[in-house]
This record gives sequence, C-alpha cells and structure tokens, in this order.
Amino acid sequence: MKLFKHNLFVLLAISLTPAYHGVEIIGGRKVKAHSKPYMVSIQVSEDHKTYTHWCGGALISENWVLTAAHCKATMQAKWKSQVVLGAHSLSQDKKSKQTVPIIKWIDYGKFNLKVLKDDIILLKLESNVKINKYVNVLKLPKTMVTDVKPGTSCSVAGWGRTSACSENASDTLLEVKLKVIDRKTCNSKDYYNHKPEVTQDMICVGDSKGRRDSCQGDSGGPLICNKMYIGIVSYGEGCADPKNPGVYTLLTKKYLDWINKTIKAQVYNMTAEELY
Repeated sequence: MKLFKHNLFVLLAISLTPAYHGVEIIGGRKVKAHSKPYMVSIQVSEDHKTYTHWCGGALISENWVLTAAHCKATMQAKWKSQVVLGAHSLSQDKKSKQTVPIIKWIDYGKFNLKVLKDDIILLKLESNVKINKYVNVLKLPKTMVTDVKPGTSCSVAGWGRTSACSENASDTLLEVKLKVIDRKTCNSKDYYNHKPEVTQDMICVGDSKGRRDSCQGDSGGPLICNKMYIGIVSYGEGCADPKNPGVYTLLTKKYLDWINKTIKAQVYNMTAEELY
C-alpha cells in the first residue's frame, strides 16, 4: 500500500491511510518569522465555518497560488476552500494575515492518482492579495529547469506535526534541509522500483540517514534549491524513510509554459487552448 502525503480518505479504491491530511516536517527547525512571505496555507471547511490547514502552496502572483493537484483530488466536493497568507503562526499573527477564498482550481489536466504524474494545479483567488513585508510572491524559474544535480541541498517548509506519531500539527512554520537523490537510484529495486515511476518531470529529495523529511500535508509546498523555486511536494511512502524519499513535481518547461498560458488565458476569460 502506497502512503501519500495528504489524506485520510479512500479514493479510487486505494487506501491512503494514514497519509495526506495534516502537515509534517520531520527533523526540521522553526523558520524566522515572515522570512518566507510566499508561503500559503490552503485551508478547507466541511461546515463552511471552521477552516483547517489542508495543504501548502506558493503565491506566484497577486491572485494565483501554485500547489499539488492531489490536494484537490482528495477534497470532497461540498467543502469550501480558502488560502491564508502572511502567517507564521496559524493561530496568531492576526495583523499580518490575509485570508482569501479560492474561486477556481485549474489542473494540468493529466493528473492520475494511480501513477502520480502531473501533480500540479493552479488556484485562482477571489481577489488580489496585498503585497507587503508579510505577503509576497515566489518567482518562478526564469530559465528552463531540466534537472537538479544529485547532492544539491534544498529546503521545504510547512506547518504541522513534527513526528509520525504525533496527532497535533505545529502551529508555527517549520523548515527542513534535504538533498537531491539521483533519479536512477530512486527508481532502483531498493527504492521505489518504478512503482510508481519517477519520471523526468519529478525529482527525489530526502535524507540518506532518514533523519529529516517532508511528509503528510506538506503537499503542494515549494521545494527551494540553490535559492530557486524548483519543485512541488508531491508524494512519498512513509516518513523519513531513507529508501523511500519524498518525490516532487519538477518545474520543467512544459509546466512553466502551462502556468504562463493558463494565467494569461484567464485574463481574457478563455482556456489556454482557446488562447492559441
């Protein structure tokens, strides 16, 4: 049974327990308050009154957030969703926080939970956020991302639990340092064994000693390597397992082109296909 990083529900006849819902940074540390103003808490509500953290994400423009497609795929249709920005503590920082409803989820159109390809989605916000010292955009790569050298140091941030045994989420933003693992190694028999296949549009990042990891709900959060926005937290089996590291959607040219076309098309109230 594959354990993914964000839900407690049965979907497409696959048991996802105990993964997906909640955020978990293992072996991480607290982030300096408001040092990552692009971080987004995607929150959901079943009763349309009380919202809880569901996924991470990155603000890429004044009214667009980039996250993982499985965050939407594992939600129930009746739920409402919103984003919270400018938060270091999810329960405090009231003056710095901005809360904006999500009005549209637009995925790449090819996401498949069984094979986990194209785990990327755009969220259109109801209104523009106010850019300030607490809330700001994370720039997408200017040049094409083809791959990242194995051994490269990267970081992931998120809110939530600090151990696999804990049921309580961290109230403050945490960060963990990880390293890129060779794709061939990640697909090898001792690792994922091509189940699922780690493709050229994905990247493995973890810790060889299993001391640190992103897990269960960091889903959708940005992967930062060499000070660049490189990828999106997608999936992994277990937490802090050195032979089952986190797998991230790599922001390759096809995804960057899609992001730019989709946002441009929405300005003209068209689909990306109609625009060209």
